[in-house]
Amino acid sequence: MAEEEEVSSDDVLMESRPSLVSTRAAHLSPKLQRRGSSSARKFAIRNLPPSTQRVTRRSTRRGSSTASTSCVPAFEGPTSSLVGQEMSSSSSPFFHPPPQQVMDDTTQQSPSYSQNSNSPSQHTFESMEPAAGGSTSMRYSPSGSSEADNPTLGLFSAQASYPYSLRKRRPCLTKDEDLCFPITAATADETPQPTMKKFKLECLSPGEARDFSIEDESGTNLEAKMETTECEPEEEEAVEEEDQQDHINRLPEELLLKVFSFLPDKSLLACSSVSYRFNQISNSHEVWKELYCNLYDYRIPLFHPSHAKFEFREQSRWRDGNPWKESHRQLHHGVHVMKEPRVNLRSVNYRCFDQIEKAQSFLEEDEYREKLIFLHTGVHEPIDTILINTDVQIIGASDSRDITSSVVLEGSKNTALTFTDGSANAYFGFITVRFRADPVCRQQPQIAQQAQQMNHFYSILVTDKDAMPYIERCDITSKVGNGAAVCVKKSAAPKFKYCTVLDCENVGIYITDNATGHYEHCEIARNTLAGVWVKNHANPYFRKCTIHSGKDVGVFTFEHGQGYFEKCNIHSNRISGIEVKNSANPVVIRCEVHHGYTGGIYVHERGRGQFMENRIYANAYAGIWITSHSDPTIRKNEIFTGQQGGVYIFGEGRGLIEQNNIYGNALAGIQIRSQSDPIVRLNKIHDGLHGGIYVHEKGRGLIEENEVYGNTLAGIWVTTGSSPILRKNRIHSGKQVGVYFYDQGHGLLEENDIFNHLYSGVQIRTGSNPKITRNKIWGGQNGGVLVYNGGKGCLEDNEIFDNAMAGVWIKTDSEPTLRRNKIYDGRDGGVCIFNRGKGLLEDNEIFRNAQAGVLISTESNPTLRRNRVFDGKSAGIEITNGATATLEENQLFRNKYGGLCVATGVTPVQRGNRIYDNHDTISRAIKTGLCLFKVSSNNSFPMHNFYRCTTCNTTERNAICTNCIRTCHRGHSVELVRFDRFFCDCGAGTLERHCHLQNVPRDNDTVYDSATPISTETGTEI
Repeated sequence: MAEEEEVSSDDVLMESRPSLVSTRAAHLSPKLQRRGSSSARKFAIRNLPPSTQRVTRRSTRRGSSTASTSCVPAFEGPTSSLVGQEMSSSSSPFFHPPPQQVMDDTTQQSPSYSQNSNSPSQHTFESMEPAAGGSTSMRYSPSGSSEADNPTLGLFSAQASYPYSLRKRRPCLTKDEDLCFPITAATADETPQPTMKKFKLECLSPGEARDFSIEDESGTNLEAKMETTECEPEEEEAVEEEDQQDHINRLPEELLLKVFSFLPDKSLLACSSVSYRFNQISNSHEVWKELYCNLYDYRIPLFHPSHAKFEFREQSRWRDGNPWKESHRQLHHGVHVMKEPRVNLRSVNYRCFDQIEKAQSFLEEDEYREKLIFLHTGVHEPIDTILINTDVQIIGASDSRDITSSVVLEGSKNTALTFTDGSANAYFGFITVRFRADPVCRQQPQIAQQAQQMNHFYSILVTDKDAMPYIERCDITSKVGNGAAVCVKKSAAPKFKYCTVLDCENVGIYITDNATGHYEHCEIARNTLAGVWVKNHANPYFRKCTIHSGKDVGVFTFEHGQGYFEKCNIHSNRISGIEVKNSANPVVIRCEVHHGYTGGIYVHERGRGQFMENRIYANAYAGIWITSHSDPTIRKNEIFTGQQGGVYIFGEGRGLIEQNNIYGNALAGIQIRSQSDPIVRLNKIHDGLHGGIYVHEKGRGLIEENEVYGNTLAGIWVTTGSSPILRKNRIHSGKQVGVYFYDQGHGLLEENDIFNHLYSGVQIRTGSNPKITRNKIWGGQNGGVLVYNGGKGCLEDNEIFDNAMAGVWIKTDSEPTLRRNKIYDGRDGGVCIFNRGKGLLEDNEIFRNAQAGVLISTESNPTLRRNRVFDGKSAGIEITNGATATLEENQLFRNKYGGLCVATGVTPVQRGNRIYDNHDTISRAIKTGLCLFKVSSNNSFPMHNFYRCTTCNTTERNAICTNCIRTCHRGHSVELVRFDRFFCDCGAGTLERHCHLQNVPRDNDTVYDSATPISTETGTEI
């Protein structure tokens, strides 16, 4: 026994082989093997048919030399090989000659781990050197290979299967005791059928496997006694009855569990083949969990279905009955690295080292072993860089809930971990990787600074074309100012997943020189410089990463860097969330960029990029900056609630701003300045706390098919030498002006729909000279178009209608050109020109307005040529209050108060005008004796003789019509003031004397002119 205990588990694995009697009995009855005499004969006899048993027993009692003792092999111990020519004896009904052809044992195997589908199914036997005694032994080898070629074959693979198909044992249970069929040995050529008679467990029971002997009362061994003397039938039956007792199965469950908890994995697998009870206990969760936790330190089974795939799965998610056993089967080839290596005798393949380099060397020497390293709890400090150029798998192992923080790989003199060519399928996971300066350098800052200037240090470096490792659930940081935490370069393409890159003294992840790679579900935060650097044609793919709280930029792409950023959350960075410069061209899609301490996205110095379907909000400055000849594409983004503007384009910036939803920003939704020339198309710009689009300082741009509405100030501003093209936009429902040109603002306003503004639809002032053509301007609460304070402009082919006040206002030295416009259905006048207003009105149609088609007043002097003014509810053209005009070839017809009404002292220039079919409503009212207030009320101002009554002490502000002078003021002292626009104050009831021509007195003040328009309150500066 002492010699047997000294045999190592590797020797057991290498040398133990199944016998040709019964594989289970040979494996699990070491005492039976050791004796090699009576017990073996008993075992053989009990597995014979009943008739044969009787013959054999008789021959045994007689001591006949013909007894088949040669059919029982002799065993030297658990590690002995099969010896003796008796194995091929044809006289034994139990054994057959060993097969010479390739055997297949895939149909039935002993209970153990399932066969790997990739393992070979062919098995052969090879001859070994003659054993002691001159006999030749046979060794089993899978696929014709010897174990010397692959010493690691064995425990949990198909190569360890026995070369004989065994018939499964079926337990037959009764109420009082367990019964089962006897187990018989079988070859691949012949499988005997079981007898129908049920036996109690005999020598094959677990009790036979125990190392004890059955003795009589005198202490003599019964088996030795049977060999030396003949037994009487009664004595033989007593011995046989005693031998049939099952002592092992009488042991308590707790005791067996305790015994099994000390067995190695190989022995547990062997015990599972002994009996039903042993099978249940050896496969229990408690036994395998204890072995598993002591070996791997994990508290949850680790699922490892294939190379570089690892997942911790709760027990309920495993399909296998025992997840601990199944996980051990998947992981048992791995080697272990510990700060203080420990011995573990419960795993046959267990290997442990104190350095990762040693574990790597061991795996490189063993080409058949899976390259898997378990790095256990502790801070591991490699002597130099850990260089990985194979498909090795390194995974952290700890009993902590947070495995990653418990296993640390720390570099101090050089880069901690480097992946190079050959690491295409390498795996690295559940480990903290950090770089700290050497303690000597930290104590001497000058030395540290010089070292940093000479070299770049990284926590992880991935370099060269075929470097494609999978790095999962790692915490990565660097505490030196020269070099990133992660560097990927030279066409490398790693995959990072669920990693964190935090608190680095420099850049978080640095990707350059045509490198690519996948970075998913990573957190990159609190780094001193950019969270991510991409340059030199690198093109990584970032998906669902969180990049936040950086002390610089979140993502920095420059010098032709590219990249694809999808569904990332980029926020709370001190500078912009994303910066693009120097011809970089990233793609940013469905990301959130928010709460930046400056801007959201900054594109400059000829930067490009595509930014699509992102949410950009709550940034301290503009949501997007575009400057210095940059030309990005901004499409389908939601840009809102910025503390300044939405999109800010300046410094000759360009770009395509398309299909975005821009709203709720503190300044303009889009701002274009300093010769910038973007394309702004199909956007919704609304509900801003300032204006919608602001173009200034010689800004340009094509602004088309946008919807601009609900903004606090003007929908679109154009100022200070700017000249954009505004085409096919819907500009509506603003709280001030629709489109506002001021301070030399120019540009083209074409085919827009401008409506429902609180002030005018369009305002032009202070030297601005836009071209406004083919627009619809309607529903303004103040007016359609207001040109004032020296404004100019050319209005052509527009429809201006349904405005609350005049369709077009021209005043205060303004001089626009109105050509081929339709100005109609206004609730006030068509065109109102006053306060020295000028301009040219040519080929317009002005009709169905509530007041005069064209009103010219207060020293104004426009030119009206070839206009058609008709169907007005007042006069066609009225000239009053010291104004004049040049009227050429106009047509005035079907107007209510007349075609042309000229006040006293007005002498316009008239050439070729046609005035016809107008309704002389005022003359008819005078003839019928009605007060003119009956005709006009206080909403219109017909032109007629204007009287005042000195008897009633009226002034020039109180006009009295002809009929009221004749009736109400008969006999009073009256005076003709002038022929002008007014309504009758006597009829309105504003005089002390009651009007006799009105049934109901009214109290209204006289209004001589149309209501003056309201100019915008918008200042000239933001």
